[in-house]
Amino acid sequence: MTAVRLAASSAPAATGLAAVGNVYRVYATREGLVGGTTANGHVITSRDHFVALPSRRGLSPKGTGDYTVRVCTTSGARCEFAPVWDVGPWNTTDDYWNPPATRQSWKDLPQGRPEAQAAYQNGYNGGKDQFGRAVANPAGIDLGDGVFWDGLQLTDNAWVDVAYLWTAGGPRGVIGSGPLNIRAGAASTFASKGYAATYAQVPIECWVTGQSIAGPYGTTTRWDRVGAGQYVSHAYISSTSGGAAPAC
Repeated sequence: MTAVRLAASSAPAATGLAAVGNVYRVYATREGLVGGTTANGHVITSRDHFVALPSRRGLSPKGTGDYTVRVCTTSGARCEFAPVWDVGPWNTTDDYWNPPATRQSWKDLPQGRPEAQAAYQNGYNGGKDQFGRAVANPAGIDLGDGVFWDGLQLTDNAWVDVAYLWTAGGPRGVIGSGPLNIRAGAASTFASKGYAATYAQVPIECWVTGQSIAGPYGTTTRWDRVGAGQYVSHAYISSTSGGAAPAC
């Protein structure tokens, strides 16, 4: 019998990013299901901004971003910070971002490899998910329509780079009003690099002084750098945690 060796597809965080935790390249599908109810009780709206992961171990309570991901196109041109509000695709006990020792199911798979991906690409588990269904694609994340079409500007299912932000510490800010444009610089005149969804917890690497913005949480010239070449106005941050971020 020929042995099959499985390896996770890891996408290291770009140089200069704040602590974002584990980052893996996984296959993303569009969730859709407008009018349906997610695993945390959220009713899905048109062009909604949330994601689904295949384990309740990464599920945020309704109206929070306790579990937030940063999902980017593989080119890094577009990103979105979005809360995890649903469970799927394919499986419901596959916290693949955790080490094998603490992973709920399929502990023989490498960290970062979704069971559905291993089933689809390598015939793992007979090519089936936990419910015995033949896996038709390697998806490890579902994207709400707003993340899919607007945040990442995807036109079809695609590989994406996902950071599981709760696997790291450091300063964080909660987006109180979104989806908020992520700008390439500290002013609204800079190009949009994607979005930060309402309730998403974004890593604050440092802050700079820029254009004065009047937002729901005051008027300020502070812009928070949430990644290399990625800024959001602090006027849209409802609260912070994890310590004070330094000036850039």
